[in-house]
Amino acid sequence: MWQLLAAACWMLLLGPIYGCNTGSITNPEANMNISEIISYWGYPCEKYDVVTKDGYILGTYRIPYGRECPRKTAPRPVVYLQHGLVTSAGDWICNLPNSSLAFLLADNGYDVWMGNSRGNIWSRKHLKLSPKSAEYWAFGLDEMAKYDLPATINLIIEKTGQERLYYVGHSQGTTIAFIAFSTNPELAKKIKVFFALAPVATVSYTKSPLRKLATLSRKTIKVFFGDKMFSSHTFFDQFIATKVCNRKIFHQICSHFMFVMTGFDPKNLNMSRLDVYLAHSTSGTSVQNMLHWAQIFNSGQLQAFDWGQPEQNMLHFHQLTPPLYNVTKMEVPTAMWSGGKDYLADPVDTELLLPKVANLIYYKKIPNYNHVDFYLGKDAPQEVYQYLIWLMEGYLQN
Repeated sequence: MWQLLAAACWMLLLGPIYGCNTGSITNPEANMNISEIISYWGYPCEKYDVVTKDGYILGTYRIPYGRECPRKTAPRPVVYLQHGLVTSAGDWICNLPNSSLAFLLADNGYDVWMGNSRGNIWSRKHLKLSPKSAEYWAFGLDEMAKYDLPATINLIIEKTGQERLYYVGHSQGTTIAFIAFSTNPELAKKIKVFFALAPVATVSYTKSPLRKLATLSRKTIKVFFGDKMFSSHTFFDQFIATKVCNRKIFHQICSHFMFVMTGFDPKNLNMSRLDVYLAHSTSGTSVQNMLHWAQIFNSGQLQAFDWGQPEQNMLHFHQLTPPLYNVTKMEVPTAMWSGGKDYLADPVDTELLLPKVANLIYYKKIPNYNHVDFYLGKDAPQEVYQYLIWLMEGYLQN
């Protein structure tokens, strides 16, 4: 990334001198927050603060109806969208309205809610703890599944007056759903259908460079990254997104950084919106969450976080070793989409997951899809969203 910055600076400085047109176009949404993006496209927006049982405050966003939908109608079916690792609710609105899942759902008559996992840039508050403390960042998948999802879903049910909703998750958004819906039967009853995009339960075969973290000891990882926040958006990231990657001459190299992590599918990416994608691509999580993912990689099992000492595991789980999460216990009707070129949710891991999903109502593998095509892909409305909405309509009366 530093080499990219150096090359970019030289191009920015020397380009005008030598008559080089770098084709600079910045999309306004690259400098907007979630509420501003929703309003920018003419949709109504509501923001709620969800307070979890352990005191975390989660920023949750709602698009109650579409641009062409009348305000006062019968209650609309509710859809909840949950983002993946180190990202945010911005995933669902970073394309144009006719290509962003949240906007499409709203325009099709749904009441759309978008959550943010604890620790990301839109959910970095707590009733008592400061984000400057290591105690605040002592969380991972377990807490997101145990506290974040129930608190958010219960608030949605309270505000809408509806007893059940549709759940759409991407990547880690599917992982915490597999955990929550298999361990919390009462929560599972509130889900009509679980739509899993790039589903992840194990990552034994992942090709992403993130797997290199799993080869390091916990002590080494903490030396490099500390014991608090991991991969939050910085001024440097924003500069690269809006001053470098907004220029056509840098589109190829900027997209390469994204594809190295997620898998390659350049023809399916709208390069003119790279600044928006990169400005909203990293919102942060905890180092402990990344340690949890490294543990899952090394063990090959979806298992609770190992606190490293038997007495600590006993304190958290009432047993000496962390419990396994049994996906087969999840009875929620589930529809899944996977990508053949996905570096994170590798096809082999997906094949191993499929027979464990007890109530699988639909599955589609898209050969050319990488990990982010499910919310960034130009053809996602045709390949995924139209079938997702069709399945929702089939379950409206259930």
